[in-house]
Amino acid sequence: MSQTVDRALSILPLLAEGPADLGRVADRLGVHKSTALRLLRTLHEHGLVYRQSDQRYRLGARLFALAQEAVENLDIREIAHPHLVRLNEQRGHTVHLAVYAENEVLHLDKVESRYPVRMYSRIGKPVALTVAAVAKVCLADLPEGERRALAEKLDYPRYTSRSTPDAAAFLRELAQVREQGWATDLGGHEESVNCVAAPVRGADGRVVAAMSVSAPNVVATADELLALLPLVRRTADAISGEYSGRTPTTSPV
Repeated sequence: MSQTVDRALSILPLLAEGPADLGRVADRLGVHKSTALRLLRTLHEHGLVYRQSDQRYRLGARLFALAQEAVENLDIREIAHPHLVRLNEQRGHTVHLAVYAENEVLHLDKVESRYPVRMYSRIGKPVALTVAAVAKVCLADLPEGERRALAEKLDYPRYTSRSTPDAAAFLRELAQVREQGWATDLGGHEESVNCVAAPVRGADGRVVAAMSVSAPNVVATADELLALLPLVRRTADAISGEYSGRTPTTSPV
């Protein structure tokens, strides 16, 4: 039975390459055409493959519907939370998870610092788009035209002397974030608070969320926080792997 299931599942990535006839499916599986036909008929009955008028088979609509339903029912916060807690336990700093929705980046989850000095961020509250590290990670993933249009209509408050001054500077920074795969806010929103962030990606490689570690200077200097970047990125990769169904290649610990 397990061999039959394995063979049936092996048909799906083949058809993902494009429509294939019975002979090609049988050759790929290394089985007789009658065996391949039985497997294809079973998959067809469940809507996972579809037989075209030219007698070739392609992936069925039911497969796409199941994939879409699975994605819609994934709760990124539920998946990420244990990873955020683990990172917080290891380093003690405030850890955030944020998502981009309708031209805002919102904090979706937060694990508080174990130190007396706390962050004023709240779950559900929008972040400062032009300076927050999680916002830069989310916005850097937007298509260039959308990214430029958004940057040009934003205001650029001067929270501190390190705040992003205008759209041109913001676009340059987003391009750098997109290339390097991480972002920082080193006193751009609050003079005494630093933050490093990394992307959480879905199965298609697109950014679905951003996670960050933040700390005031009295707890950790900017250099000390930047030293945690590899750990932050490994944690984000671990969340990405679980969210997208991939087995992580390395441990975030």
